[in-house]
Amino acid sequence: MDAPRFTHNLVIGYAAWLFGFIGAHRFYYGRPISGTIYFFTLGLCFIGWIVDLFLIPAMDREAETRFIPGPIDYNVAWLLLVFLGLFGIHRFYLGKVGTGFLYLFTCGLCGVGYIYDMWTLNDQITLINGNTVPRLN
Repeated sequence: MDAPRFTHNLVIGYAAWLFGFIGAHRFYYGRPISGTIYFFTLGLCFIGWIVDLFLIPAMDREAETRFIPGPIDYNVAWLLLVFLGLFGIHRFYLGKVGTGFLYLFTCGLCGVGYIYDMWTLNDQITLINGNTVPRLN
């Protein structure tokens, strides 16, 4: 029997929380709207950021039920996006070589593509992983 596969990691969630006043942990857990609000309000004037310290375990459990595990690891993709996203390295990892080169030569489409991927990375991975999961007939 296969061991359960997880999509998100609580340790990475808390590490992202350290930058939570810019919404990093909310983007990581697939909450782009509140992530954007946190970005522009410094974590709702740091109050929401502190409250989220206690909400992260629930966000982690929700992400585990919402997103599909598979060959693309969410944690690797997020680390590549955060640290090398302007160079498109995460896109190469996702198998999107064309847009990977586009990001590489345009600095993540001047940052707009980087922001787009912050909003949609979890869904992009879920689509890829969902297409590779064997289906029962």
